[in-house]
Amino acid sequence: MTEEVKSLNNQMPHEEGFDHSFNFLREGYEFILNRKTKLQSNIFETKILGKNVICLVGEEAAQLFYDNDKFERGGVATKGILTTLFGEDSVQVLDGEKHRNRKKMLMSVMTPNEINRMVEITKTQWEMAIDRWSKAEKIVFYEEMKQLFCEAAFRWIGCPLQEQDTKKITKELASIFDTPIKFGAVSWITKNYQNKLEKTFEQYVQNTREEKVKFPSDSVFHQFSFHKDEEGQLLDKRIVANEIINLLRPIVGIAIYMNFIVLALHEFQGEKEKIKNHPDYAKMFIQEVRRFYPFMPFAAATVKQDFTWNGYQFTAGTLTLLDIYGTNHDPNVWENPNAFNPERFANWQGSPFSFIPQGGGDYFLGHRCAGEHMTLELMNVGLDYLVNKIEYNVPEQDLSLDLSDIPSMPKSKIILDNVRRKAESIQ
Repeated sequence: MTEEVKSLNNQMPHEEGFDHSFNFLREGYEFILNRKTKLQSNIFETKILGKNVICLVGEEAAQLFYDNDKFERGGVATKGILTTLFGEDSVQVLDGEKHRNRKKMLMSVMTPNEINRMVEITKTQWEMAIDRWSKAEKIVFYEEMKQLFCEAAFRWIGCPLQEQDTKKITKELASIFDTPIKFGAVSWITKNYQNKLEKTFEQYVQNTREEKVKFPSDSVFHQFSFHKDEEGQLLDKRIVANEIINLLRPIVGIAIYMNFIVLALHEFQGEKEKIKNHPDYAKMFIQEVRRFYPFMPFAAATVKQDFTWNGYQFTAGTLTLLDIYGTNHDPNVWENPNAFNPERFANWQGSPFSFIPQGGGDYFLGHRCAGEHMTLELMNVGLDYLVNKIEYNVPEQDLSLDLSDIPSMPKSKIILDNVRRKAESIQ
């Protein structure tokens, strides 16, 4: 870049001060959004852990962020607070041909047939869970949902859990996404759980390749075990283990969305009747739950090479955060964004950059979650059971959300009592 061009660059808005790590932890989901408002800018610089960080908000910024020519994900997961969600060699932190190959592997099992098969498995798990819940005085809904989706996911990949392993595996898998983000200790805790799971699956992969254990050749687990990289070589068993975890983790993570569904049905009393009476309303309701409630706070990447955008200089290697929560609440995109209004999705055109609860851009070439369609289908199954097939009470409890917690969920994790089947749903 010439000096003449540099002279035309704008000074990027920046937050004064040496470091804002404490504020990042204290403000959580609202950290970027608060500074966007204060600085009156969708782009600004701050410092976290003593390093310069660029923060972006909004549809235009999301389109920039998911430009693979300008940003890369390699090495991002090793940067402190970001270790809680991804493995070091997972698809989320790959670029170029390696990313395309690994994404192809994940998308190959997200076919309509496979999604439908997972839907049927999940329905079976719901039926068994209701039988169990109806005999209990009360249940902690979030804990039950994690177990339900964990068991369903393992059945789907062709590796059903033994009863004695269910709670242990569920805890280890869920810890990767539901342990609150802190600096230091929590990264170690989640990494420890991740390592335990990796070792378990590495052994499964090795046993499969050595035919000590035979999974059906059309099973997800078998396909992953024998997937080849861009050079035609079998993937390292550790990488396979990591990607199996990355396939299972977001499915179990749907438990958070299910918590928010119950919360929305409880807080907005008229929604159940709308869902019952209008066939298309359930889809709009699910999308609004994903937009309205806090799920993923941000996505991370590093600047691939020096470039200028809107007059602002981006320097290679700079950590950049895209505010997912803030973009989904951007008043430039969403009218009255802090109101819960499923009907806003009635005429939504489906921009891959304005609504990004599970990443943005293209499914195959970009970093949008490969399992987003499955997430929608499984949320729809759960919503149908909650509205049409069971009844329950929501006793007095603390349902508040603390946006300083990442992830954020109701304090009580939603306690339900007197769970029972609706008379009309009993066959």
